[in-house]
Amino acid sequence: MKLFISALSKVILGFCLILLILFLPAGTLLYPGGIRFLCALFIPMIIIGVILFIKQPKLLKKRLNAKESSKDQSLLVKLSGLMFLLGFIGAGLSHRFSFLLLPETVSWIGCIVFVLFYLLYFEVLRENAYLSRTIEIQENQTVVDTGLYSVVRHPMYTATIFMFLSIPLILSSLLSLFFFLPYPVIIILRLKSEEKVLEDGLSGYREYKKKVRYRLIPFIY
Repeated sequence: MKLFISALSKVILGFCLILLILFLPAGTLLYPGGIRFLCALFIPMIIIGVILFIKQPKLLKKRLNAKESSKDQSLLVKLSGLMFLLGFIGAGLSHRFSFLLLPETVSWIGCIVFVLFYLLYFEVLRENAYLSRTIEIQENQTVVDTGLYSVVRHPMYTATIFMFLSIPLILSSLLSLFFFLPYPVIIILRLKSEEKVLEDGLSGYREYKKKVRYRLIPFIY
């Protein structure tokens, strides 16, 4: 019950926060791109959350823990939070003042991309029971090298990059896209730090790096 209340409270808090920083600057609740984003984000989130609660409650608990002990990683998390804040406010203002708007078709395409990579994100959760929102080596953790992890070393980050870069498209805002563009850089800085931790503390990870060369995108990086 404690886990259920914790998960539900975070969903409600996230929903209210988005209403505040997106729809308040927009000056209306009748913001089509904003409504699409809420549906694309929270419907899969609730479905995935219920599945994890039933089948993998320990993983759900780890995913709810977002407190970083490292100062460098804590700074990157704060930068991500600032990115989201500015991106959502910018999108709301774009809608309110009809400034730097994208066509509605782009918004629907953004929705499709977001949901597809959300499904990819869920597949990563299914494949790797050790996933946590903080960088750490867990008890009895082993290297996962099958499925998506046989293609790239950080498929979860791949999914989140495409998900988050599609958000300003859903919101139909070029201004918002400007604020979201640094996200891949933040992820690359984070994964480099994460790989150092894994190399030093996780048996077999150095061999895994030699086996799977690419971090995020096959044949590119």
